[in-house]
Amino acid sequence: MELLDRIKLSAKKLNKRIVLPEGYEERTLKAADISIKEKIASIILIGNPDEVLAHGEKLGLKNLKKATIIDPKTNVKKEHYINMMVELRKNKGMTREEASKLIENPLYLGVMMIKSGDADGEVSGADHATSDVLRPALQFIKTAPGVSIVSGAFIIVLPDKSFGENGVLFYADSGVNPDPNERELAEIAITSARSARQLCGFEPRIAMLSFSTKGSASHPSVDKVINATRIAKEMAPELMIDGELQGDAALVESVGQKKAPGSPVAGKANVLIFPDLNSGNIAYKLTERLAHAIALGPILQGIAAPVNDLSRGCSVNDIVDIIAITANQAAK
Repeated sequence: MELLDRIKLSAKKLNKRIVLPEGYEERTLKAADISIKEKIASIILIGNPDEVLAHGEKLGLKNLKKATIIDPKTNVKKEHYINMMVELRKNKGMTREEASKLIENPLYLGVMMIKSGDADGEVSGADHATSDVLRPALQFIKTAPGVSIVSGAFIIVLPDKSFGENGVLFYADSGVNPDPNERELAEIAITSARSARQLCGFEPRIAMLSFSTKGSASHPSVDKVINATRIAKEMAPELMIDGELQGDAALVESVGQKKAPGSPVAGKANVLIFPDLNSGNIAYKLTERLAHAIALGPILQGIAAPVNDLSRGCSVNDIVDIIAITANQAAK
């Protein structure tokens, strides 16, 4: 069974409640319809119920009546959410008037539903910028215990099964942080290991990537990776992690044995941690196009509950896939 099929099968068994704040967005409605039909998750849409259903009817969608549709202006828990927002942000000076306006914003309402236990995860971003999706999540859900940074990961599924874990690799950070420091890079490595284990089902072998392997070059950016590797090992000594490693040393066994003999990771890495967003983002896009790989993501990690940000160029199938991934992330 292919990885994505396993992720969807797991999501069906979990039956998590996934909120889609962009209740009028066409691709989102089509993805919701498919997710309901295939029983991937219990879908919550945000919008005026009559308008959402009318829009779905025009699109020929048959299953939206099975979704829970929450009107941000009239929902029965509006006062509860407002009170919660004021309490959570009182130290930041949030007023009741401000909270009353924010709760009618679907992105804030979706987050407050998760915070209060009325939803298990959120998928948004088909019609919003990443910053708009992340802001309410970081204000109210916040980062997971022991984590200070949110990062963006991709599951890469290659036609060539000789790389990674039977052709599956986990890339991070490929979506959020332009230039993480040593501590942040270590946290991204540890968070990615947990995500890879949870979503891909394999034991992570983590390569901290650089243009240098074991001292073959000297530069402050290399030092950052060396120090991040040391910090990650101190924070999570149970993990199989090594660096600094070049890409070929991380992925090709003959090269790994030559450049980093004795390394538990070199030549067989399945989790690749990039030193900055330039390298991580370029690498996933090149892999997707040149290797004809499937790139599942971006998957946001490090938030205390799953909130995922879509690319605004996403397809309907991309949204369905992320709904399934979000359901799996919600399984604590």
